[in-house]
Amino acid sequence: MLAFFSPARSGKHLPVVVAFFTEICDKFSFPERTMGAQVNAAELLQQALSSNIIPNQEFLLQGSILDSAAENLLHRLRGLCDNVDASPETFSDIEMCFSLKLPTEKTPVMTVRVRRAQDVEAPLQLRYIGQPELGDRTRPTLVRSSLDIACTPHVIDFLTEMGFRLDFEYSTKGYMFRKGRMKITVSKILKNMTEPISQSYLVELSVLAPKGQDAIAEDMRIFAEQLKPLVQLEKIDYKRFAQMP
Repeated sequence: MLAFFSPARSGKHLPVVVAFFTEICDKFSFPERTMGAQVNAAELLQQALSSNIIPNQEFLLQGSILDSAAENLLHRLRGLCDNVDASPETFSDIEMCFSLKLPTEKTPVMTVRVRRAQDVEAPLQLRYIGQPELGDRTRPTLVRSSLDIACTPHVIDFLTEMGFRLDFEYSTKGYMFRKGRMKITVSKILKNMTEPISQSYLVELSVLAPKGQDAIAEDMRIFAEQLKPLVQLEKIDYKRFAQMP
């Protein structure tokens, strides 16, 4: 499998990641049954990719809001989102970031994340997140490649045996809302599972969609406008943070 990870075939390229995730699917994901015949997850992944129906792009806007104003934002979201009569869904997760480095490379050739729910019984989620696309500057949202699969807990041992190393981990706890295909989360980032790292909440508006559905970005922009002035959701330039001292 390490043959995929050469300087000429960086881990940021989606075909390489698909090959890696197919390997994961064969070993640690959950088989489905279709018309009485067992079909493994790797075959389902390949079929979905060839049909261009798998949601492998993430459209994303991010912002933050102070703790003192968070309750006002939650009230606004209850009114704007689906199921307004129900309480917002809560979540509490631990996210671990693993990277793979080659002896000849200073920077990781591939980075993946493993998310584990703390509040419910659920499979672990293995996720690859690509670099933001360098497209039209007027595009309303950040767009990046994204692949998610559900795995058993043994996937962490598998990543370690593959040469991946744990870079960092953190906990998130907060609320999740839905508006059609859009997902909105308002969450606290915690260290040591209990200690907030700041006095604000992270607010994220995202959609996972197949390629070719760029129109969803405009719907997200319109929704984000309805949250002003409580929170300013925008495209985040991660390269700017890398250049900070």
